[in-house]
Amino acid sequence: MTTVESRAARVRMLVLDVDGVLTDGAVNIAATGELYKHFNVRDGLGIKMLQKAGIEVAIITGRTSQIVAERMRELGVTRVAQGQRFKTTAYETLLKETGLTDAEVAYMGDDVPDLPLLMRVGLATTPADGNPALLNYTHWQSRKAGGAGAVRELTELILTSQGVWDKLVHDTYVLGK
Repeated sequence: MTTVESRAARVRMLVLDVDGVLTDGAVNIAATGELYKHFNVRDGLGIKMLQKAGIEVAIITGRTSQIVAERMRELGVTRVAQGQRFKTTAYETLLKETGLTDAEVAYMGDDVPDLPLLMRVGLATTPADGNPALLNYTHWQSRKAGGAGAVRELTELILTSQGVWDKLVHDTYVLGK
């Protein structure tokens, strides 16, 4: 039987949904368009730590938002597929572009549109408040809700399983490398 840690140790790319994963799922819209989304800075730091470890981060989301584009630009995430009602095509493009296999990918999604990817990836995950229907298809569930540190918890799982978390923290924040 494959453990969650052994699955996490193989991860070379983390793919994330946005609403309900990187945010709390609330969509705030005025007559002029989307007003704001809440992103957790700890999730952002986790993404930066993955990148520092050489792990690619990508976004596949059903909605299209300039706010998401701006946040991903801030984080240096260049693989961003928005407006993907059916996420499989964008996912297959990511695999072709990176040369990775399903087993080397972790995905975090929170609802039924995420099922096709959760059923394929090597490490399928969901936030604590993800739709309970996903639990039959995931390997791991965060203790944190979407937008409240679920992604950070997952990044620590991946980096700890790969034996690099402590060194990254020490080198980056103690030594300032």
